[in-house]
Amino acid sequence: MFAAVLHEEHSIEFEDIHEQPLENNEVRVKVMAAGICGSDTHKMRTKWKYGFPAVMGHEFSGEVIEIGSKVTKFSIGERVVGIPLLPCYECEYCLSGEYSLCENYKMIGSHFYGAFAEKVVVPEKNLLKIDDLSYEEATMIEPLAVALHGVQGIDPKLGDTVLVFGAGNIGLLTIQALKIIGVKNIIAVDVKEGNLEEAKKYGADFTINSLVEDLEKLVKEYSDNSGVDIVLECAGSAIAQEQSLRVVKKHGKIAYIGIAYEDIHLPEDSFEKIFRHELTLKGFWNSYSAPFPGKEWTNSYNLIKQNKVNVKDMITHRFPLNQTKEAFEMILKQKELHKKVLIIPNKEM
Repeated sequence: MFAAVLHEEHSIEFEDIHEQPLENNEVRVKVMAAGICGSDTHKMRTKWKYGFPAVMGHEFSGEVIEIGSKVTKFSIGERVVGIPLLPCYECEYCLSGEYSLCENYKMIGSHFYGAFAEKVVVPEKNLLKIDDLSYEEATMIEPLAVALHGVQGIDPKLGDTVLVFGAGNIGLLTIQALKIIGVKNIIAVDVKEGNLEEAKKYGADFTINSLVEDLEKLVKEYSDNSGVDIVLECAGSAIAQEQSLRVVKKHGKIAYIGIAYEDIHLPEDSFEKIFRHELTLKGFWNSYSAPFPGKEWTNSYNLIKQNKVNVKDMITHRFPLNQTKEAFEMILKQKELHKKVLIIPNKEM
């Protein structure tokens, strides 16, 4: 089969590789669409930790084309979405149903060949049926589940004022989820005007460009001078991670969703707000709960299926498999404005 293969020095080459053998409990999926995640592009900027050659791609959907002898839940021809996390099912966290905290997890697209390929092999447990949902929309189930893991976990209430740092893909999905819950006001913060315009389109009531505007002053103005009830940090920015402590009200809650890519050093007055204001800080990693893969995944599927979350318009670019390298170059060099970028290994007939 053909695949976009990652080699040393972050080189991606379009190559003909051997198909992986199929175990008794596994399914072979013809990949119809696969999304490029922000974590994929981050890995291209830093050191790849998982060995070469590699095939990335963990946001994907496709058609079942082969099943192992012990597979009972899927049939040839069914449409499915892939679940990339492979928990160990044996550590204390897995045994308590907290799969996102698994001590010995593996990931499709990191530890194993992923979906930037014509086909991918997936354990039966790591697939969900998508019925007639489009393959492209189904690729957005995974990032929406990441957003919902944080939103559901921080538990916003009807009437809350909530601030979202970062209006990228996860931020926009978070804003849409908050709108469904019925929070009073949503404030989107970013440093790019284009992202803030998108945030308005997807439900933000107020926007702040923290690069050129007075963040704390405007937050007070938009929150009756008290600060926001909840902050969801989706940017993975050291600056935003610190600013989150400054804009939340006393007894407020902060959800850290964005991956930290650098050290964060807190000024004394920011750190003091944690205990003087009795704040609740929670981190949210990945998107899983019990029963695996969890309500984050089933809710994401239903929200997209019922058109309650608009993911279709978030897909801005599509590249064939043999142009995966060009897709990454476009993102990394910011050649064009984009949101979700898809790789299309096999065209639907």
